[in-house]
Amino acid sequence: MRVLLVEDDSMIGENLEEGLRKENYAVDWARDGRAAELAIAGHAYDIILLDLGLPKKQGLEILTDYRRHGDVPVLVITARDATSSRIAGLDAGADDYLIKPFDLDELFARMRALLRRHAGRARPEVVNGELRMNPATHQVSFKGAPIHLSSREFSVLFALIDPPGRILSRTQLEDHLYGWNEEIESNTVEVYIHGLRKKLGSDYIKNVRGVGYTIRPAA
Repeated sequence: MRVLLVEDDSMIGENLEEGLRKENYAVDWARDGRAAELAIAGHAYDIILLDLGLPKKQGLEILTDYRRHGDVPVLVITARDATSSRIAGLDAGADDYLIKPFDLDELFARMRALLRRHAGRARPEVVNGELRMNPATHQVSFKGAPIHLSSREFSVLFALIDPPGRILSRTQLEDHLYGWNEEIESNTVEVYIHGLRKKLGSDYIKNVRGVGYTIRPAA
């Protein structure tokens, strides 16, 4: 999952970036409104965490402009706790609103809920045939038995299974693994795909020649 974090406070931003990466999110951190607009225009995100009080362009303006064409979940994170501010944020298109200071575990839970809702799922587990994945606990089972995945293996598999059937290129999978300023090794995706095939079977993840990788939906 790739997250755009829009936050101008360095201390808060550093803590959020570190926490999100520990939860295996790829994080891009924009420190002002203009940088956020450039990031949104240039990258595809699964969710946006948006502060409201920003230099160069305010968060509500960014949100209003984004909602003219974008439908990715937006979670507002702000110190503005007045009812009028919450109403303005929700009316501008925010999917949820979290007041600072907040507990990181609550933030992660709200993010997972928004991502489930956006994907049209009510249950936390993602299921495809005999494969079950829980993004909250990172537990994975296949054919009724638990299997251990590294954090990056989990991210690759989750990108392919939610939803199954779509084809993702190597570059798209790298986008799920790495944020800005993280070095990407040339064969990273292939290494994780190889590891997953050893654990799930060589034919579970399919190559689409010249395009990328896919998991077929269970019959």
